[in-house]
Amino acid sequence: FFKQQAKALFDAELGDAFAIGMIFLSQDPQKKQHARQVLEQEINNEGLEFVGWRTVPTDTQFCGPMALDCLPDIQQVFVKAANSDKLAVKLYTARRKAEQQLAQDDEFYICSLSDTVVSYKGLVMPVDLPRFYLDLAEPTLETAICVFHQRFSTNTAPKWPLAQPFRLIAHNGEINTISGN
Repeated sequence: FFKQQAKALFDAELGDAFAIGMIFLSQDPQKKQHARQVLEQEINNEGLEFVGWRTVPTDTQFCGPMALDCLPDIQQVFVKAANSDKLAVKLYTARRKAEQQLAQDDEFYICSLSDTVVSYKGLVMPVDLPRFYLDLAEPTLETAICVFHQRFSTNTAPKWPLAQPFRLIAHNGEINTISGN
């Protein structure tokens, strides 16, 4: 699926060593452009090749008023590598450096930036996730495994970055009670 998208959008061949990032960006054009430039630069700084940005197709009719009020611009970044040697480490480093530079931008969030994981996160009801993300209805989007987790927080205000799944792990909440106790 992603190789087809890269070919259609960027006329790019991804090869075997590539990654996809699922990114939440501000709706503000200046903040969005700045965040994109920072992430692109950090990807390139790691010796990886930035390929392009793809706006993730969504259907917002499945979002409630709170979700629509803080809806991010959801985009994917495509990244190529010469080989898979230390690719995960390079992606992690690029992600962390971009996050540090953009720490003051509370609308910037990297759901995933990986050669093995793509996180489709949403502030929607669980049944609506595949209706919100149109990619999830594409027959060419295949995976060996899919992890689904839903979270209904009782102690935080709803925010897009808080939607499950986490980048690499999911839990049932209440981890904060350990320090509280």
